[in-house]
Amino acid sequence: MPIHEAESHRARSRTSTRPPVPARRPPLRQLLRVTSIAGGIQFGWALQLSLLTPYVQELGIPHAWASIIWLCGPLSGLIVQPLVGHMSDRCKSRFGRRRPFILIGAVLISLSVLVIGHSADIGWLLGDRGSSKPRAIAVFVFGFWILDVANNMTQGPCRALLADLTGKDHRRTRVANAYFSLFMAVGNVLGYATGSFSGWFRIFPFTVTSACNEDCANLKSAFYLDIISIVVTTYLSITAAQEVPLGSMHTVEEASGESSHAQEAFLWELFGTFRYFSWSIWIILVVTALNWIGWFPFLLFDTDWMGREVYGGKPNEGSNYNSGVRMGAFGLMMNSVILGITSVLMEKLCRKWGAGFIWGISNILMALCFLAMLIVSYAAKHMGYIGHHLPPNGIVAAALIIFAILGFPLAITYSVPYALISSRIESLGLGQGLSMGVLNLAIVIPQVIVSVGSGPWDQLFGGGNSPAFAVGAVAALAAGIMAILGISRSSAQKPRTIK
Repeated sequence: MPIHEAESHRARSRTSTRPPVPARRPPLRQLLRVTSIAGGIQFGWALQLSLLTPYVQELGIPHAWASIIWLCGPLSGLIVQPLVGHMSDRCKSRFGRRRPFILIGAVLISLSVLVIGHSADIGWLLGDRGSSKPRAIAVFVFGFWILDVANNMTQGPCRALLADLTGKDHRRTRVANAYFSLFMAVGNVLGYATGSFSGWFRIFPFTVTSACNEDCANLKSAFYLDIISIVVTTYLSITAAQEVPLGSMHTVEEASGESSHAQEAFLWELFGTFRYFSWSIWIILVVTALNWIGWFPFLLFDTDWMGREVYGGKPNEGSNYNSGVRMGAFGLMMNSVILGITSVLMEKLCRKWGAGFIWGISNILMALCFLAMLIVSYAAKHMGYIGHHLPPNGIVAAALIIFAILGFPLAITYSVPYALISSRIESLGLGQGLSMGVLNLAIVIPQVIVSVGSGPWDQLFGGGNSPAFAVGAVAALAAGIMAILGISRSSAQKPRTIK
């Protein structure tokens, strides 16, 4: 495409996809209500991250293949988030551009967790008997893929809605993303606390069936609570954000022209505009990619690591593994408390030290924590208790402290990259929905690599999760150095006072 045509397309994109800057700043209470949906989404994510890797192994999927199940998340994110972002940028519903997608995504989340929670029961009805549960696995995988599609369908418009509300007020954008991160922490705390409790089957006794034992019933009950949380927070969020329908901002001719170029615009904006990215945008994307090569092994195998390498158990063999999984969920709850505290302090930290520096330090801290996990694994293996006793209190305490400290860099990951990309990509004329989709590419491509590679890496080095954590530590260290050197504090927007 010639340069003058590209500039013309970018100009048309600016007028057709970006909403008008709000006439006034959105009140903080409105931002709080809008971002509350992050708590509902993250409640389910917490259950998913803490319980589903162990659960798929209890259904009969080997540890080496467990990460392949998670491949659906990044693959759906690779396609769904940019596509939904593009569609929401152009949605002309009378309910607004973002809210219809948020609502549909929330409904799909609720349906998918019902399928996952009842996968063992459905498999039994379809003929599963004994220890082999191929039908339950098939139902689980189907529900799991729908869940990840729904999560990706919801999160992108949520982030874009915040950018719409805050407009060009970049400090307000950082505050909104900090609130989003705070509610993610609240959802994590509630989700991990739910996952660490082993008595839900007593509160909901009907969840125990001939196909679903007590551990399965606990998972099923937890997902019932997840549905309640997503319904409440979705209602709070979509009723607080009164969007202006896109159709009211354009003439009939503009809307017609926009429709005729929709597919071309999507493909061009997602790939063709890469050539217009500034150096700072590329640095943000590369740091994000390295950051998630570091995070994804931990998010996949955190509770499995606690059950296998700290408690020395195996799925479906004794009680040690499940005890470790519940202790891991408790550690993740502590992680979320630190995440929430950091989210509250986020704006002050970025204003004082600079977002790039804070992001860099958090990545280096993450690398040190992963190194500490490798040390704990080595110590546990050589202390002689595995296979005979529960782990010493010192080993468990060390693992819990590592989990808790990781809450600080996780809060930065959930907030800073989104605020940085939102403020820097605006000049390209992309809608905020597609902007979040572009950043999402830097998140999901590393997740695909980790999902495909972590199982074979672990098997190559004798099983366990340590090889994936070692790769994560190296990636996080590289991300930290690049963020400190490549994202200048002076390039950040000058903050304005919050009224």
